[in-house]
Amino acid sequence: QVQLVESGGGLVQPGGSLRLSCAASGTISSIDNMGWYRQAPGKQRELVARITRGGRTYYTDSLKGRFTISRDNAERTVYLEMNSLKPEDTAVYYCNADLTPMGSTFSYNYWGQGTQVTVSS
Repeated sequence: QVQLVESGGGLVQPGGSLRLSCAASGTISSIDNMGWYRQAPGKQRELVARITRGGRTYYTDSLKGRFTISRDNAERTVYLEMNSLKPEDTAVYYCNADLTPMGSTFSYNYWGQGTQVTVSS
C-alpha cells in the first residue's frame, strides 16, 4: 500500500524556521511531481510549492524567498524548508505526489495525512 507520511511540524515562534519531510512508502514504480499544500482554518487548501522529478520547482508567489522545496529521489522524500515564519503561515501542511504503483501503468495522485504548523509567540 502506498503512503505519504509527513513529519516535522510543530510550534515555532514568529521569525523561526521549520523543516517538513514527506516520505513515500510502499511498492512504487516511479514518483513524478511532488509538492506541498496548506490549509488554514476556515480557508481553502492552497498550493505552497511543487517540484518535478528532475528538480524543477514552482512556488506560490507570496512564499518565494522564504520557503524552499527539495527532494531526494533515492529516499523518495520531499522536503519543505520554511524560514522567517509568520503567524499567517499557521496551517495544516499536506504532502502531495503523483506516483505510479509497482505493476501499474497509470500514475495516481496521493495525499499525506497532514502535519500541523503553528507560528505563535
